[in-house]
Amino acid sequence: MLLLHWFVFLLLLPLNSRTQKLPTRDEELFQMQIQDKAFFHDSSVIPDGAEISSFLFRDTPKRYFFVVEEDNTALAVTVTPCDAPLEWKLSLQELPEEASAEGSGEPEPLEQQKQQIINEEGTELFSYKGNDVEYFVSPSSPSGLYQLELLSTEKDTHFKVYATTTPESDQPYPELPYDPRVDVTSLGRTTVTLAWKPSPTASLLKQPIQYCIVISKEHNFKSLCAVEAKLSSDDAFMMAPKPGLDFSLFDFAHFGFPSDNNSGKERSFLKSSSKLSRQMSSKPRVDLQKICIGNKNIFTLSDLKPDTQYYFDMFAVNVNTNMSTAYVGTFARTKEEAKQKTVELKDGKVTNVFIKRKGAKFLRFAPVSSHQKVTFFVHSCLDAVQIQIRRDGKLLLSQNVEEVRQFQLRGKPKAKYLIRLKGSKKGASMLKILATTRPNKQSFPSLPDDTRIKAFDKLRTCSSATVAWLGTQERNKFCIYKKEVGDNYSDEQKKREQNQCLGPDTRKKSEKVLCKYFHSQNLQKAVTTETIKGLQPGKSYLLDVYVIGHGGHSAKYQSKLVKTRKFC
Repeated sequence: MLLLHWFVFLLLLPLNSRTQKLPTRDEELFQMQIQDKAFFHDSSVIPDGAEISSFLFRDTPKRYFFVVEEDNTALAVTVTPCDAPLEWKLSLQELPEEASAEGSGEPEPLEQQKQQIINEEGTELFSYKGNDVEYFVSPSSPSGLYQLELLSTEKDTHFKVYATTTPESDQPYPELPYDPRVDVTSLGRTTVTLAWKPSPTASLLKQPIQYCIVISKEHNFKSLCAVEAKLSSDDAFMMAPKPGLDFSLFDFAHFGFPSDNNSGKERSFLKSSSKLSRQMSSKPRVDLQKICIGNKNIFTLSDLKPDTQYYFDMFAVNVNTNMSTAYVGTFARTKEEAKQKTVELKDGKVTNVFIKRKGAKFLRFAPVSSHQKVTFFVHSCLDAVQIQIRRDGKLLLSQNVEEVRQFQLRGKPKAKYLIRLKGSKKGASMLKILATTRPNKQSFPSLPDDTRIKAFDKLRTCSSATVAWLGTQERNKFCIYKKEVGDNYSDEQKKREQNQCLGPDTRKKSEKVLCKYFHSQNLQKAVTTETIKGLQPGKSYLLDVYVIGHGGHSAKYQSKLVKTRKFC
C-alpha cells in the first residue's frame, strides 16, 4: 500500500518544489483539509466524501485520480454536467512495477515514472456521454488508483464530481420519494399550482431539506447546477471559475489575470479584462426563474402569461451540504385569455355599451351594401374612453373620446370594421355608439368644443341666476333644468350625476325651466343666455343643459352649481 501512495505522490507532484498530502477518510485532518481551498489548488485529487466543482475548456480533457486503499470497498462516483453534455469514463489504473534504468538497478527518473502512469489506459469500468446526472456504484471494488477522465466537445462548461467509499453512511444527496414526479394540480390563465411528494431525507432521516422550483419557457433541466449556470451567464460566455480551484497560471492569463508566464496564445474572445467584466455582468434571463420555498410540498406560481407553455422542475436541496437532487419535471400551458364576445353593430342603430373598470369591449360593423364613407358617432357618458377602429385588420384610428365625437372614414367594398373600446382606470364606463354608411341621417346631436355652463356672478340675485352656454351651427333644441341641493353638496355627489347619456326623460317635470331652439353659422356668435327665476334666497341649485338631436338622442353639458344671494 505504501507503494500505491508513492505512485500517486509521483503523479500529482507539482512542477515546483511544493508537496501535498493526499486526503483520506482515515486521517483526522481530513475535515480541516477540505475546508482549506488552497490545499486543492492545482490538485487532481478527488477527496473522499466531498463534492468538487471545476471547469472544462472545450475539447480539452481533464483527469482526476483517487485511491481505494483496500479490496472489497464500496465505491460511488457522481458526475453532474452543468450547461453542456459531458463525455466521461472511469478506469482502474495498472500501476507499473519498480524497474531499473537499462537493468542497472537505478530507479527511473521521476518525470519518466509520472509520464508512464499517465500513459497507461488502465481497465475501463464505466463510461457515459450526455447531460444527465450519472452515477457509478459498486458494492465491492478492488484497491488501486482510479482515474476519472472528462471531456466537453460542445463548449467551455462547469461540472461537479462527487466520490465516496462510504456511500451508505454519507447520503449527501437528498433521496427521492417512490414517486418522484411533479404534478400540476391546478391550471389557470396566470397561475399554476404544483405538488410533489416529500423527500424521505426530510421525513425519515430528519435532515433539513428545502425545495427549489425552476420555471423555464425553453426546456426542463436535469440539475440545479445547470440552472445556476444558465442564470449567471449568457450563451456567449461561461463565467470563469474562481482562483484557487483547479487552475494553472496559464489558465489565469487567458482570463485577464496577471501571470509571470505569458507564452501561451490568447483566446480571441478574451483579449482584455474589461471585456471579461462586461461579459460577466450579463443580466439574469427573463425566461428562467428559480424560487426556493422552504420545506412545503405544494406551491402556486402566479403572474404567468396566458396561453404560454412553461417547464417546471423541482429540486430537493440538502441545507447542510447544499447538494441537490432533481425530481422528474413537468410542463403545462396556461389557459387562454377569455375570448371577448363581439357585438354586431347595425347600420344606423344606436348601441349602448357598458365597460368594466380597465375592461374592454369589441364591436363589429359589416355594411351590407357597398359604401364610399362610413361614419361612427361615439357618445362617452362618463370618463374618457379609448377607441380603436380597424378595417380588415388595418388600424385606421386610435383616440381618446370624451362626450360626443364623430369619425368619418373612407369606405371600401365588402370591408369589415372592428372597434375596440377600452374603459377608464378610474371606474366603469358607459357609452353610446352608432355606425352608419348614411351620415346625412344624423341621430346624435353635435356639441361645441366647450360644454361648460357659465354663471354671471354680478347678475345673481336672491331669486334668480343668469347663465350662458355655447351652441353649434346646426339648429338644435336646448332644454335647461334646475335642482335644489344642500349646502353640503360634494364634488363626489356631483360626479355621480355626470352621466351625459341620461336624458331629460329621467328628470322630474318640476325641475324643467324651459326649452328653446337656437344656432348660428358664426360660431363666435353661437352663444345663448338664460335667466332662471323663482329661486329661493341663499339656496344652492344644480343647473343642467341638454341638447336634443333630430333622432331624439340627447347630450348633457357639464353641470353648474350656483347659489342665490341670501340678502338683497
